[in-house]
Amino acid sequence: MTENTNIYIETSSPHIHRGDSTHTIMRDVLIALLPALIAAIFIFKMEAVFVIALSIVSCTLTEFLWQKIFRQDITVKDLSATVTGVLLAFTLPPSVPFYIPIIGGVFAIVIVKQIFGGMGKNFLNPALASRAFLVVTWPALMAKWTLDGLSTATPLEILKSGGGSLPSIWAVFIGNIGGTIGETSALALIIGAIYLIYRDIITWEIPVTYVLSTFLLTFFFGSTSLSLEFSLYHILSGGLLLGAIFMATDYVTSPVTKLGKCIMGIGCGFLTFALRRFGATPEGVCFSILIMNLFVPIINRHVIPRTFGEVK
Repeated sequence: MTENTNIYIETSSPHIHRGDSTHTIMRDVLIALLPALIAAIFIFKMEAVFVIALSIVSCTLTEFLWQKIFRQDITVKDLSATVTGVLLAFTLPPSVPFYIPIIGGVFAIVIVKQIFGGMGKNFLNPALASRAFLVVTWPALMAKWTLDGLSTATPLEILKSGGGSLPSIWAVFIGNIGGTIGETSALALIIGAIYLIYRDIITWEIPVTYVLSTFLLTFFFGSTSLSLEFSLYHILSGGLLLGAIFMATDYVTSPVTKLGKCIMGIGCGFLTFALRRFGATPEGVCFSILIMNLFVPIINRHVIPRTFGEVK
């Protein structure tokens, strides 16, 4: 007679795993970025290819060398540095000198990511923090826009100055305007958002509340008269969709609950409106998201439900 013994293995939570990893998530993000990347190459030609390639190489090589020098596990295969490289390039004008994406990549990986402990420990979005550093250090280069080799102004700059001819809403939607490499085609970014939501990589709360709050604030308080067209320019240009879809939703630097994500999105929308309306420059997305990144620990502290049975 043999004894039937059941062997139970005790492990820490979570006990149910859907099979995702950093690599698969970053791979899906890269797939979602493909429409915007294709649009950028179509609009800006080899200038975009050059900046994107330099940014990716700078980020991945910097992460590899840092981990090699400090004898850490090499994690470049998880594609997180590649995603940072693409996103950083998307925040840059296509005409920047070669050293801008290189310095930006080093800053994003070393100063923002690795110096705080690496993946999952950074409290700011690396690509946006690097862009902020580059804007402060080289403001003229980071505000030089070209289209087909000619200097041009963005729709938000035209609205801010009150002079110049605005492109059509359709041109802004499909991307036939000047701007940073990844911000110009709203259509391409929306396609990427649909893919990420379908793949359950991001949820709707941050992008929708960010866009909706910005739209309402610019509609009611952005100009002397209520204007749907005025609000659409603010939504479709200036990197708002790029930031709302791919940066404000970053797992590490965004809240974990639905309520927290809604607060994050509304906060980003309010700050974007305030910076564009009262600030010296027509932009606002970069610093809005970075400021809200700093509030994420406070948001999480107040919106995460207490553990059942918890006693103070």
